[in-house]
Amino acid sequence: MSATRLPPGPKGKFLFGNIGDMRQDTLGFFARCAREYGDVATIRIGLKRIFLVSQPRLIEEILVSNAKNFTKHFGIRMLRGTLGNGLLTSEGEFWLRQRRLIQPAFSRERIGAYAPVMVELASRVGEQWRDGETRDIHADMTRLTLEIIARAMFGADVSEQAVVVGEAVAVLADGLIRRFQSLIRLPAYIPTPGNLRRRQSAAKIDAILYDIINKRRKSKEAGEDLLGILIRACDADDGGQMTDQQLRDEAITLFLAGHDTTALTLTWGFYLLARHAQAARTLEKELDEVLAGRAPTVADLPRLRYTEMVVREIMRLYPSAYVVGREAIAPCELGGFHVPAGGTILMSQWAVHRDPRWYENAEQFQPERWADGLERRLPKFAYFPFGGGPRVCIGNHFALMEAALVLAALARNWRVSVPDGEQPVQPKPRITLRPSRGVRLTLSRRATQPV
Repeated sequence: MSATRLPPGPKGKFLFGNIGDMRQDTLGFFARCAREYGDVATIRIGLKRIFLVSQPRLIEEILVSNAKNFTKHFGIRMLRGTLGNGLLTSEGEFWLRQRRLIQPAFSRERIGAYAPVMVELASRVGEQWRDGETRDIHADMTRLTLEIIARAMFGADVSEQAVVVGEAVAVLADGLIRRFQSLIRLPAYIPTPGNLRRRQSAAKIDAILYDIINKRRKSKEAGEDLLGILIRACDADDGGQMTDQQLRDEAITLFLAGHDTTALTLTWGFYLLARHAQAARTLEKELDEVLAGRAPTVADLPRLRYTEMVVREIMRLYPSAYVVGREAIAPCELGGFHVPAGGTILMSQWAVHRDPRWYENAEQFQPERWADGLERRLPKFAYFPFGGGPRVCIGNHFALMEAALVLAALARNWRVSVPDGEQPVQPKPRITLRPSRGVRLTLSRRATQPV
């Protein structure tokens, strides 16, 4: 096979390429390309050619073994206007320095100390629920995870600003995906209606973050959380501390990514449990046996095996990060095909996680599939909800613990069901995999069974 020829792919329109297909059904388009055109396919956005890679071995090559030849792709660079030069968007030595500074806040020992905050705030949400009422679970989970990340990482109470932040995140996510799928992208400084909405939304979040930073600086006590670590951090060359702008750039990345992704995992989780009664009853039985009517703690997690399987299966079917991208620094070969320098590569968790080569009944919600060591038998990167390699999500352990503890804290007392006449909720791929509308579920209080 020649390494100079291009991979196969859908034909598309002359000037527009496959933009129409992506706008109409991004997730279905990725899955169809992977099934119909193979492990490496080529798609076009306008005249820009993009490589879609769906083979776990090749994904590992891009993210791990040959990671030095790849950098973040152009879609991530679009985020710099909002996120600044934070951990998600920065590159090279600056990124490595920031990663090393932030890593201690996400050590296994440190995140274990955040567990009581997670359970306390989750239990508070449960106390506000009423038997028989129908609620938008996505709105509840967004507020909850926002309060958790603010308390755990920044020592702040943002309960009053949660709605504002949630609305701002939705505007930013919608606007940025529209820019990614556009042929013509006007500069962010041009006052178009879309640019103005994004600017206003970013300003609302900035105001909250700068207020948190200013209050911490005035307190004269840095603290032991993430914000404290960043404030104490000194430049190795001149001993200078981070400016408020640098603090803001790191804080906004973790503030937004740290709550939105877990909120979505929990939202899709309750949605799936509402539609799969047997899985919900198995989960409740485990919670009754392990917890015996009390709130969960981090020490319970090793015994909450089915709870862990439920979380894994949620992230398989509805990965918050449904696609990850890279850009080749130098020409390379992938699966026998030539990728030029500057070539953009996409790897879709949505498509790979639902590939029947790796998963039996791949479209079905079956938490028990993880019970017999499936993860050890899978090829590496047949399951990669947090990405992988040097730039694997820094908060992966935090997110897994949070999802399991919050799910346990709420499901031990509450059962969810789909209201009569409610239509299925469709996933809406933006920066993350969001529901197309609110996720309305009806709550029923359970009588827990102490064992």
